[in-house]
Amino acid sequence: MNEEKLKLEDILNESAEPEMGERIEYVAIIGAGVMGQGIAQTVAGSEIDVCIIEKDMDHLEEAKKSLKLSMEHEIERWALTESEMKSIMSRIKWTINIEEVNECDLIIEAVAEDLKLKEEIFKKIDKIAKPDTIFISNTSTLSLTKIAEVTNRKDKIIGMHFLNPVPKVPLVELVRAFHTSDKTVEIIKNFASRIGKTAVEVYEYPGFVTTRAIVPLLNEAMYILLEGVASAKDIDTAMKLGYDFKMGPLEMADSMGLDEVLAWMEQLWKTLGEPRYRPCPILRKLVRERKLGKKTGIGFYQYDSEGKIIYQEK
Repeated sequence: MNEEKLKLEDILNESAEPEMGERIEYVAIIGAGVMGQGIAQTVAGSEIDVCIIEKDMDHLEEAKKSLKLSMEHEIERWALTESEMKSIMSRIKWTINIEEVNECDLIIEAVAEDLKLKEEIFKKIDKIAKPDTIFISNTSTLSLTKIAEVTNRKDKIIGMHFLNPVPKVPLVELVRAFHTSDKTVEIIKNFASRIGKTAVEVYEYPGFVTTRAIVPLLNEAMYILLEGVASAKDIDTAMKLGYDFKMGPLEMADSMGLDEVLAWMEQLWKTLGEPRYRPCPILRKLVRERKLGKKTGIGFYQYDSEGKIIYQEK
């Protein structure tokens, strides 16, 4: 009789409703840039409703067109179907009203690598969101502990560092800040799995694993180009064929956005002080000239409307 009672309790426990904060059915994404769009596509593609929040209508409409165009290119390459695109777009709500986060079960911040901006956003949404809502930052170099300090939910602040292009890269770095609770980590691990990502748990440190490892490679490739050792095309070809890279380091930097790469390098150079993170002058020059890579159509290479290289920059 006791065994039957225990089994019944186990069944009831398994079928019990998850606690508030574990039910993730509506996700807010603050910031509709390349990363925000990619995260939205990935989450919505996992049958979870999404709300994208931007600062004004111009940026919002531009992002909406950009995401649709990106998915249309995927359809042309047979990587996505028309019905899948329609399903994804139908699950995304586009708004400039930050009050919308009050309805969301999870909030993902995906704005530029600016500590002050992120702190302002977290401070604001902390007053609006439900008490049990977990806040995620997509930061790749900044301190989550500092960001968490402006909130009243330090245990519910965690990092998810997605890599671009988000829908295609199966990895996400799960970043634990000083006060992040084990429960928060477990919930977000489950969420990562649900959206098709393998989560690698890392502790807070500038650059984590992926950014810290890739930045010196990108920087060194830029110095090789600056010193005239080889052309951009030949540098990338050497790395692709020699080390089985899918993409050479200079094209990779263009894909990431040269302004983003520069921001990572400057933050790592500032916090760690290692010469390998000091940005190459050629990168600074390209960013000054607003040649930011694929998103502007020109960087180390020039690109057509589909993001294909059309000629090499001299």
